[in-house]
Amino acid sequence: MTCRAGEPFALARALADVEALLTVPLPGSGPVVAEGDPETGEWTGTGGDGFRIVPLWEGDALTGVYAPEWNDAQEAAEAHLAALAAELDRRWGPHHAVPLHVPLLRRQEGARVDPLFEALFRQDLYGDLVVWGPVGGTGRWAGVTVGHSDGDAPLVLAALVSDRPVNAPDDDR
Repeated sequence: MTCRAGEPFALARALADVEALLTVPLPGSGPVVAEGDPETGEWTGTGGDGFRIVPLWEGDALTGVYAPEWNDAQEAAEAHLAALAAELDRRWGPHHAVPLHVPLLRRQEGARVDPLFEALFRQDLYGDLVVWGPVGGTGRWAGVTVGHSDGDAPLVLAALVSDRPVNAPDDDR
């Protein structure tokens, strides 16, 4: 669960949260740390060497939900992502896609992956990234994604910011 559980999706709020990420201090080194609300334990963000990830929206739990309702929930989450990406494209120019299948396969094989990708996977954010960067004069890269851990877990829309380029590694296995 995230700190966004129970909140309806609001494009204006999501945009403001993504833009605010461009100004937050980013750790320059150290371990990846996932943070939670002190009272509820719900995930509020993750920070690591040069990046930060935060939840923007969380859908309803999908326990006991099957097609077509499950498909509707997935389509709604993808629509939220598409609406947010379209508005950020208008503001920042075209995005590029960063597929996560290569780092995910490497992780499943026991290989180390970039700490940013590992942090995404630890929050069950397996969806491909939609990335812009560097954004404006900030020198930072921003991205959004939708993911969930399994068929029963809620879908989560999250944003990230990084002080270095966000690109998928080549599949050189």
